[in-house]
Amino acid sequence: MKPTLLFLAALTFACSATAHAEAPKIDSIALQEIDGKDTTLRPFAGKVLLIVNVASECGQTPQYAGLEALWRKYRDKGLVVLGFPSNDFGGQEPGTNAEIKRFCTARYEVTFPMFGKIRVKGPAQHPLYGALTGPMAAFPGEVQWNFGKFLVGRKGEVVARFDSEDEPDSIALTQAVEKALGSNERP
Repeated sequence: MKPTLLFLAALTFACSATAHAEAPKIDSIALQEIDGKDTTLRPFAGKVLLIVNVASECGQTPQYAGLEALWRKYRDKGLVVLGFPSNDFGGQEPGTNAEIKRFCTARYEVTFPMFGKIRVKGPAQHPLYGALTGPMAAFPGEVQWNFGKFLVGRKGEVVARFDSEDEPDSIALTQAVEKALGSNERP
């Protein structure tokens, strides 16, 4: 094979491999619980996850009540709602982790798992959101506002994405959750 053809063949293979690469696995990404304990998403293996970037001073903040209701309705079937506070949109989550936890517990009786405040966009974006929104993600593109939602299936794959306007009790979100829960295949 001529050097030029060899180079083109290698380039074609490299591009093909890149195009077929999978999005990074999210279960091993380092996280912090809202109380400061180091963790990952591994404790939720085999569950359906609803990952939500949350904020306490947003017009969408009342969605905490809907998220809690969704969690209570479906947790025994395998759904876990996960809240990730972020101050990326209009400075609407200025509090500390302790203040956020107090607010969510007192105002909305949140019992679903909450994590430490992170960046969901920009140069300091947390790796979790890099995996959820990056070019290799199932639904690429930056989160546009607070209360964006990613639905992750039992095998750890993102199966749906919802914007902040999609309420936790919306038909589309509820149907997607029920469909994901109906898949009893474990990883």
